[in-house]
Amino acid sequence: MKNSLYNQKGEKIGEIDLPKKVFEAKINLDLVHQAVCYYEVLNREVIAKTKDRSEVRGGGKKPWKQKGTGRARHGSIRSPIWKGGGATFGPNTEKKYESKFPKKMKKKSLYMVLSGKAKDGELIILDKIEFKKPKTKEMEDMFNDLSKIKKEIKDKKVIFAFKKKNDNFLKASSNIKNISTIPADSLNPYFLLKSKYLVMTSDAISIFS
Repeated sequence: MKNSLYNQKGEKIGEIDLPKKVFEAKINLDLVHQAVCYYEVLNREVIAKTKDRSEVRGGGKKPWKQKGTGRARHGSIRSPIWKGGGATFGPNTEKKYESKFPKKMKKKSLYMVLSGKAKDGELIILDKIEFKKPKTKEMEDMFNDLSKIKKEIKDKKVIFAFKKKNDNFLKASSNIKNISTIPADSLNPYFLLKSKYLVMTSDAISIFS
């Protein structure tokens, strides 16, 4: 599969061959849905927490003597049957929501989403991205140039994927909304589907070969 290759000025400078297995994969929506659910669970933050009887304050002294009062026996006011006592089987932060998702399925679902991006014209490949200085102005200028390729790119969420860490780019883009950066080998379907466009450098394509 061939895709247009641009420079960071938004000028087409040629074409690049994309791996067929990655960018022409047959899309299975059920598998993509499973992948999204899996990654959503990974990102789930467990915040619900109740105290069990060992965490409730008080209860060091027996409420009343064991016998002779006519009342039921109790050893502590921390008991779950007491008002203000500990909760039984309540939610806690140790609960795990992880689910199993085989590596082959992860890879296939990623290829499907990448194929969808390429098919829908939401994949932009640049020969390289170089900033002389880590300035926001550099990023704004490049975004203006990329709007020659896709007019609405500045108003959409965009992911930039690099093969190697680009410090100047990270600093230049940190003050601009709707921009995310990620190493190309860390791409996943969930992250891709949250953004409209994927911008990759040509050397990042090599991780799929």
